[in-house]
Amino acid sequence: MADRIQLTGIRLHAGHGVLPHEAEYGQPFIVDITAWLDFADAARDDDLNKTVNYAELAHLAADTVKGARRDLVETLAAQIAEDAMARFGQLHAVEVTVHKPHAPVGLVLDDVAVTARRSRKSVAARAGGQS
Repeated sequence: MADRIQLTGIRLHAGHGVLPHEAEYGQPFIVDITAWLDFADAARDDDLNKTVNYAELAHLAADTVKGARRDLVETLAAQIAEDAMARFGQLHAVEVTVHKPHAPVGLVLDDVAVTARRSRKSVAARAGGQS
């Protein structure tokens, strides 16, 4: 069974969304990340180089959210997950949830969230043209 590292509540302000006022004014986004890996060697040797540096993982997510404007929250979550898998070879899988608590849906709600999960198996399947 794999170990995991969890980052919850990465809070950022950005202008993603399909409506013009979302780009103009922006709104809060919150990112949660769960990364699955085997960090037994890192724990045994107390060696950061044998695990995923969670500060780097958090900044990877922040850079994506603060980067190019996207219409879809799904795009943000998928991009963060795919970038994490590409950057951190130790990962078996990663799950990224992007929350958009002020999503303009015309109703009062607590949150809108989308989750993207990527694994070595899913990344390999996509690279091979499989779905």
